[in-house]
Amino acid sequence: MLLDAARSQLLVVDLQMRLLPAILESEKVIERTKVLLQAAGRLGVPVTVTEQYPRGLGSTVPAIADALPIETIILPKTSFSAAGDPAIAAHVAALRGQGRDQLLICGTEAHVCVLQSALGFRESGLHVFTIGDAISSRAAHSIDATRGRLLHAGCHWVTMEMVVFEWLEQAGTEDFRTLSPLLK
Repeated sequence: MLLDAARSQLLVVDLQMRLLPAILESEKVIERTKVLLQAAGRLGVPVTVTEQYPRGLGSTVPAIADALPIETIILPKTSFSAAGDPAIAAHVAALRGQGRDQLLICGTEAHVCVLQSALGFRESGLHVFTIGDAISSRAAHSIDATRGRLLHAGCHWVTMEMVVFEWLEQAGTEDFRTLSPLLK
């Protein structure tokens, strides 16, 4: 199944100030997430950001907060799974009700909040795409274990470039001219 911008919604999980310093290749995750956010904003893909226990882990890092499209919803959670938080689950379900049945997930930590969110939303019937090069944890083996488990559960493992090019569908458009420099 190809991604379709009109059917997609992007979930950015827990890219927070006190968490990211411990995360493997966090700079890469931030840079790729920023490209995803620019593409989502340009192509009208709704963005939801979660913050795990923000009182303890801080808010979303400024590099991401500054790149968020205007209509982005930021929701706190204490449940590791965003699907297990009633407000987040209701928001994602409302977007699904508008035809946005493809949920793309990036963020941290792969083996905890990303994994549990992906599995929970997959169980609710969404098509879940985890953006592997925009996901990380404190250790590489946690990312590997997450990938295997999600693939086995029927989730998709994609890259940031796959997402953007599939959302764009074709070259030669104004959207392509605007976004393609971000992919170099």
